[in-house]
Amino acid sequence: MAKAKTLPTHVAVVMDGNGRWASKRLLPRTVGHRQGAKASRKIIEACLKKNIKYLTLFAFSSENWKRPQEEVRTLMELFLSSLENDAETLYQQGIKVRFIGGRTQFSAQLCELIEKTERLTEGNDRMLLSIAIDYSGRWDLMQASKQLCKQAHLLNLNVDELDEAALEKYLSTYPLPDPDLFIRTGGEQRISNFLIWQLAYTELYFSDTLWPDFDAKDLELALASYTIRKRRYGLVPEQIET
Repeated sequence: MAKAKTLPTHVAVVMDGNGRWASKRLLPRTVGHRQGAKASRKIIEACLKKNIKYLTLFAFSSENWKRPQEEVRTLMELFLSSLENDAETLYQQGIKVRFIGGRTQFSAQLCELIEKTERLTEGNDRMLLSIAIDYSGRWDLMQASKQLCKQAHLLNLNVDELDEAALEKYLSTYPLPDPDLFIRTGGEQRISNFLIWQLAYTELYFSDTLWPDFDAKDLELALASYTIRKRRYGLVPEQIET
């Protein structure tokens, strides 16, 4: 079992494998997404029990708009139904919910529910659940860079005065700490344009389990893997021990 004192503070997850889960069972991909939504709820609860402070889930990437229209439509319907059905439960569990990514392509109804959920849970502090929708790491860097440039122009700052901390203030995840542990399910081993700035020193964990089958036991394996790693941030082991 993973030791509580060494558990990550911030876990980020790419929930991959819904479509393949359905295909293996000769079912429509949309069925896999519905099962994936159930898995998400289980993992949120499992992280709560582990007292993980920050959980960031990659629910829908900017590139996902290119998928078949039926699949995209089902995903939008899932977001709507999940917000309608789960917002009150998340509130009661002490979870603060926020959404990162663009919103211009979403329906007015979905945008309204997103804002309603964020307002409802604003005062909670047991866990901060960030849901990335219409998100990409490159988009995040671009929008942060544009905002930083505008601010620098307004304040007449010299370019040499700008640093990493100045840029980070405009990233969609600010003021969260960078993820300690990144989990990707489904067997693929890449970050897929997710939190590309924030994952610079994150420990990566890849699971062959497809997301609808990923449960508390699989999460425990990921956490156990994290606890035996030594995070050096460019230092040598002797420096870390000191």
